Amino acid sequence: DLVFHLACRGVRHSIGYPLENHEVNATGTLVLLAEARRAGIERFVHVSSSEVYGTARYAPMDENHPTFPETVYGAGKLAGECYARAYHQTYAFPTVVVRPFNNFGPRSHHEGDSGEVIPRFTVWALNGKPPIIFGDGAQTRDFIYVEDTAYWLCRVAECDGLVGRTINLASGQETSVRQLADLVYDVVGKGRVAPEFRPKRPGDVQRHLADVKLAREILGFHARIPLRAGIERLVAHF
Repeated sequence: DLVFHLACRGVRHSIGYPLENHEVNATGTLVLLAEARRAGIERFVHVSSSEVYGTARYAPMDENHPTFPETVYGAGKLAGECYARAYHQTYAFPTVVVRPFNNFGPRSHHEGDSGEVIPRFTVWALNGKPPIIFGDGAQTRDFIYVEDTAYWLCRVAECDGLVGRTINLASGQETSVRQLADLVYDVVGKGRVAPEFRPKRPGDVQRHLADVKLAREILGFHARIPLRAGIERLVAHF
């Protein structure tokens, strides 16, 4: 028997949802751990987030990188990680903590506060609107296509050598938001479109780039779907 605890609803981590983030990502994790242990679950995979790191102190960011979350969402995810590790240490309960970096793909949110950058750019490009960039666009992310994340989460769950450990899942490639806008508009066929710049959002990390060496060594990990190919799939979906 296996439990995947996702509880990662995109970027609903703005200052408007602190209690909800805590209840879902911290309290919710603890409740599930207690119930999973009571039910005799054989493997508990806690899907955390790269948001627990905050802005990179060094790059690429390995699993030992300091954790200084800059949002309540990231702090709630880190609390969930601590509960998962504590259950392993205290009760020998078989938990694994996975830190996916920025996921994207079909059915990702593009509307409202939880809208994510790639689907937003895609919708704007398809509608002939310029991209809106918060800050100067130099902030970077490490994007991974959702199908890759799902595939490697299953491999994590099957790997006895990862019990009690923490592991990154990401492409290991760094892309700035400005570069991303150019790429999305190029895939849509709009060419380069001058973005509309707005003030930086609170809690927006400046740099993310994952070190995926551990995943390569233990799982034979590699990102099977490159960024451009993933964007092409997302464009087709929309």
